[in-house]
Amino acid sequence: MDDIVHISSDFIEANSNFSELISVIKTGFASGDIIIPQRHHHDFPNPETGAETTLLLMPAWHPGQISGVKMVTISPENSRFDLPAVQGSYILMDAVTGKVRAILEAKSLTTKRTAATSALASLYLSKKSASSLLMIGTGALSANLIRAHASVRPIINVYVWGRNFQKAKSICDRLKNEKFICQPVEKVSDKISEVDIVSCATLSKTPLVLGRNLKPGQHIDLVGAYRKDMREANDEVITRASVFLDTFDGLQESGDICTPLQTGVLKENEIKGDLFSLCSEKASGRNTDEEITVFKSVGHALEDLVAASYYFNKFKNE
Repeated sequence: MDDIVHISSDFIEANSNFSELISVIKTGFASGDIIIPQRHHHDFPNPETGAETTLLLMPAWHPGQISGVKMVTISPENSRFDLPAVQGSYILMDAVTGKVRAILEAKSLTTKRTAATSALASLYLSKKSASSLLMIGTGALSANLIRAHASVRPIINVYVWGRNFQKAKSICDRLKNEKFICQPVEKVSDKISEVDIVSCATLSKTPLVLGRNLKPGQHIDLVGAYRKDMREANDEVITRASVFLDTFDGLQESGDICTPLQTGVLKENEIKGDLFSLCSEKASGRNTDEEITVFKSVGHALEDLVAASYYFNKFKNE
């Protein structure tokens, strides 16, 4: 056990380059070599908070090279304990021998790979000229999503909305030295009709992105709402947009997709593609500057495996 590498959140935070991370995730989705079984998704009671906790087990194998499994819990009420909702660890192994190579802190790993994945989708789905972004949500993902999107598009103006205005202001204060200008806003409706990209990362059970507020040419990045009883966008968003996913394996996990499928608002064959088809060029992304695009992310074990390998290699080469 002594030679097992332990990679902390501090190391991940200090050694993240979104351009590099986006590139390795893109290569992973395009390769077709990585085996990803269906992830385990379990909800269990949490009497202390009155809100269910979710346990996710996410294995992946790159035969002959590396394998790994992420074990995380998502506890929506963790803010009352001054903790992020996501907690867990990632175990990275040699795929030939099964020997454990590293244990990584999974909270930072998850936020970095999730943000990089949204930015990867944006490369295919947002307008190349996109210069403005509305960030809905003030959790751990917020600043990461903003930085990731700004790494692939010429973002000049960023607006942040959260249920707590002071948290939105705090996000902007943290990003005050970036190349873009970041401002908190009192209402989603203040800016949603003006921006090129809307990124939403919340645990909301009622839609925050409404179709009536959208304008032609926007890209909508839906990152939160990981359960069937959660929704970040209403039906009108889905009917007005070209819909893309990170993976078709997640069709039944988020209310943003499974509810429209169940009610007939969306048919599975109307979904334009996922990151596997986009990155392998089997599906086209945005076709016109007037098209509204939606990317729904539920998270995929491939992203964790290639991101864990990315940080492990950085750690070894220090």
